[in-house]
This record gives sequence, structure tokens and C-alpha cells, in this order.
Amino acid sequence: MNKERVEQLIRELLIELGEDPNREGLERTPSRVAETWHVLTRGYREDPREITSGATFECELNNMIIAHNIEIYSLCEHHMLPFYGRCHIGYVSQERILGVSKLARIADCYARRLQNQERMTTQIAKAVMQAAKGQGVGVVIECRHLCMMMRGVEKQNSIMTTSSVLGTFRSDPSTRQEFLSLISRQTH
Repeated sequence: MNKERVEQLIRELLIELGEDPNREGLERTPSRVAETWHVLTRGYREDPREITSGATFECELNNMIIAHNIEIYSLCEHHMLPFYGRCHIGYVSQERILGVSKLARIADCYARRLQNQERMTTQIAKAVMQAAKGQGVGVVIECRHLCMMMRGVEKQNSIMTTSSVLGTFRSDPSTRQEFLSLISRQTH
């Protein structure tokens, strides 16, 4: 990302909105916004294969492994407004397990892009399946979308839920049900 160009674009946007980009409160805004966009879109500069490289470990078990309530923050590709919520990831291991932090890093890699929640859910599931080489993967994401809250229908309490299930999570109803049951439990 060319930060200087983004700064210039933000200056131009401020002018188009009727603001003075040289006034005290806005002097450093173009620089701050450019830095913010650099952080919010870092997923474009990350490769999920590199994230998990060297982070799989031998394991003789084939257990279900779940990381739930992973916070995610993304940007709606339609309005460039934030959406945020929780991601739950589960997989059934098959001779290898992933380092637990890698599940959160995979979720962040896809969340930190202009996204729609539906595609992001599938991207995370496919990346975990590829990295873990497990028997199956399940991903459920629950988010609040500011594009629904601040504009349009202005619904403050709506939550969108998406899921993607692969392998045994798709083919075996009992595996899928175990995953859904475990992520719905309240833990502290």
C-alpha cells in the first residue's frame, strides 16, 4: 500500500466533505487514516500457508479440537464499514495438529481484508483444512455489521451467523452436532 497516496486521497476526501484538512483536529488525520488502513488490510499481505508453516505437530490421536470465541474485525466490501464478532473453528485431527494460535491467525488473515462474511467463513475453513490435513473442519462466525446498524435498515441488534463445514463435519451429522454443541456452551 502506498501510504503517501492514501494520505493524499484522504486529504481530497476531507475537502470533498467540506472540511479543511489543515485545521487543528484534522492536520494529522490523513496520516492516521493511512496507517489505520494499512493495519485493517494487512490480510492482503499475509499468506495462510506461511502462517502455519512449521506449526503442525505429530499427534497419534484423532480428536476434535476447537478454538471458539476468537474475536474478529473486518471491513464490509460493499460499504467499507466494519463488522466484528466471534469465530469458532473446529477440526478433527489426523496424525497432525496445528498450533492453537495459528487458528486465530488464519481467521485474522482473512478478516483483515475487504470481505463479506459468507466468503470469509469458507476461506477460513479451507485454509484450516489444508493446514491441518484433518478429517474435517467446521467454522461458525457470528458478527454485527455496522453497515446494517449505521445506515440502510439501521437494525442495532442483528447478528449474522455463517458456517462452513468440510470433510467429516459435512458428511457425519454426529461430528457436526458435537462441534455445534461444544461451541454453544458458555465457558469462562
